This record gives sequence, C-alpha cells and structure tokens, in this order.
Amino acid sequence: MKILFIGGTGIISTACTALAATRGFALTLLSRGQHQSQLPPGVKTLTSDINDPSLPEKIERESFDAVVDWIAFTPADIERNLKLFRGRTRQFVFISSASAYQKPQAHYLITESTPLANPYWDYSRNKIACEERLMRAYQEEGFPVTIVRPSLTYGESLIPLVLNSWQQSYTAADRMIRGKKMIVPGDGSSLWVVTHNTDFAKGLIGLLGQSQAIGHAFHITSDEVLTWDQLFRIVGAAVGVEPQLVHIPSDFIAACLPEKTGTLLGDKSVSVVFDNSKIKQFVPGYCATTSFAEGIRKSLAWFNADPARKQIDGPVNATMDKLIAAYEKGISEAIRSFA
Repeated sequence: MKILFIGGTGIISTACTALAATRGFALTLLSRGQHQSQLPPGVKTLTSDINDPSLPEKIERESFDAVVDWIAFTPADIERNLKLFRGRTRQFVFISSASAYQKPQAHYLITESTPLANPYWDYSRNKIACEERLMRAYQEEGFPVTIVRPSLTYGESLIPLVLNSWQQSYTAADRMIRGKKMIVPGDGSSLWVVTHNTDFAKGLIGLLGQSQAIGHAFHITSDEVLTWDQLFRIVGAAVGVEPQLVHIPSDFIAACLPEKTGTLLGDKSVSVVFDNSKIKQFVPGYCATTSFAEGIRKSLAWFNADPARKQIDGPVNATMDKLIAAYEKGISEAIRSFA
C-alpha cells in the first residue's frame, strides 16, 4: 500500500511509522525534514510544511491508498486537507482524541457511540469540530474518512504521569528518587487507561486500506485499567522507591492553575474505561500486550541509556512544590478553624 503520513515523527506516530515500514508499506512522511536520520529504512520524506502554498503542485500527480493526518487540530486544518486530498486518497485517517468523549460521562464504559462533548477543554472541542466537518464531507460528497481517537499514549521517551512535564518527563522519576512529594489529582482512585505506542500502532496500521472502516470512528487503547495511585506506584517501583503521594482535589488544582482545567477536569481527573470491541472487530487479533509496568521499564531504560536525556523541568518542579505547600497550608488552617 502507498501511504502518506502528515507528520509521523511524534511519540505515537513514530511507532506507527516503524510498524508500517516493517510490514513493507510504501510510506512517505510529509514533514519539515527535522528527523530524517531517525527514520526506518525505506521510509521516504516529502520535505514541506503542510501549509506551504506550493504543496498542491508537489503532490499534483500523487495518489495514496491512505493518508493519515497526525497534526490537524482545527476545522481550518480540515478544510485545507479536504482541498489537498479530494480525489487523491482512498482513505483519509484523522487522528482525533478520546478526550472528545462526554465529560463528565453518563456511563463509565466508553464506546465509540459515547456522545462527544467536552465543556472544559478547547483542544477537545476543536477535535470534535474537526470530526463533525469530516463526517459532513463523508455524508455529502463521499470523502473517505476514518476517525481514530487515541487516549493517553506514550513511548520510551515519555513517563506519562498526570501533571508531569510533557517535554521533560524524567522530572517525575527524579522527584520520586529524591523523595519529593508527588501530586495525584483527587483521591487517587480514578480509573485510567495508558496505552503504549507500539500497541496503538497495531490497531492503526491494521485499519489502513480497509474500505469497511470508511465512515467509522475508533478508539485504540489498552484494556489494562489502573488507578492513578497504581500508576504512580508502578513508576516508583521501577525506580526503586515508594512514592510520597499527595492527593489534591482537581478543583483546587484548577483554581490555582487555571491552565490545567482542560487536561484535568476535561480529561485525566475523571475515570475512563474503554470498550475496545470495535477495533478488535475490524482488526482481528488486535490486543494491547505491553503492560504499564513493562512499558515504564522500557522508558526508564531509554533514559538510563544516556544521562543527557534525564532533563529536569525546573518550572514544573517549582509549581508542584508551590501547589503542595498551598494545599497543606489550607488543610492546616482548616483544622485550626474547627479546633
């Protein structure tokens, strides 16, 4: 199959690029060419910005069995893609987000028919608007869209703990090792699903070229469901310590740090359990096989292989310390007021 990835060098897409190459797909990445030396053998690069006015000329004679867009976030991005790929692909895969699902949800088990509504996070609302535009294009003109919704997905270069630094994620491991307190939203009992990028890749690559997947939406996640306390303790065990957990209500965190409202109240502070029956129906044999404990060991091995990778986010550390101090001060004052 002839495949085009728009993007393809991020945490999730890197694993999909590697698997597509292993399966012998004729894969081209449309990117700005910043990571060409890291690409698997046989993967080609079309060096260009997706918004480059000359791009239509560069792909004028091209057509693809599938196009996967990893970097579309707004309806304007979708309008651009519709103009670029009408008549040029048999399948257009839009990478949406599981954060688009109803918050707070009315039922604990999330399926692809769970309503899409997130009043807390602009990112999620934009993804919903993108999906709506693409489905309208499918209904009105037969545009061959497939929608895929990842939840929190990580790879070897990421330690995916809530409120951790995303760009310098070894920060959480370093705090644990140094005996620093770790913030867990709520009481730590919220259920959460974390998926390894190599598992997600099996589902995504399995959907490519499937005409029956046109017009459908899928989420692709692990079936392993853990509490946030368990996730933190698994990371702690991997670095050889018992983490010092501080449970802080998400409302308190969002009041102190309004920029966290979306990622907490609109995503990670609520329980999520995904029903993966649909992806298993369309991709027979799909099964997420990397447990969180195994995936974290792989991540730590990656960091330990090169000390230069163990970068620490000073501002995030300072913010966590400040938030913990404010919460503990509030508790102390509340106790005094009731004494």
